[in-house]
Amino acid sequence: MPKKNLPEISWFDDPEDHNFPAAKSYLSLTRPEKETARLVAALRRAKPSLFKAKDIFRASGLSLLGVSNAHIENDKDKIRRGKKLSPILLVRDAARGNVIVADGYHRLCAVYSFDEDAVVPCRIV
Repeated sequence: MPKKNLPEISWFDDPEDHNFPAAKSYLSLTRPEKETARLVAALRRAKPSLFKAKDIFRASGLSLLGVSNAHIENDKDKIRRGKKLSPILLVRDAARGNVIVADGYHRLCAVYSFDEDAVVPCRIV
């Protein structure tokens, strides 16, 4: 059954420049500096991939943030106004058997709040 009254979610073709330093900052919390730099460089070169929002959540093991989060509300407002969002940056963690959302957690939560089946553009390494 088709979903009604869902806003169209628009995406940039490529992540915005500021997404990569944000991913580096996050990844550097759990990875050595050289590995972090290698992962971010690989994310910059990675080809675009598409995954459903619900599948990214399942693979990451993350919880959906509440609707009162200011960053999520800002991204939801962008969606309602037809503004483009930046693709999500993901890192596969084979040792733990999950995926790390290196950048884009708030965007992912905002998208999921509208449509868990929404297709989300990503870069994944």
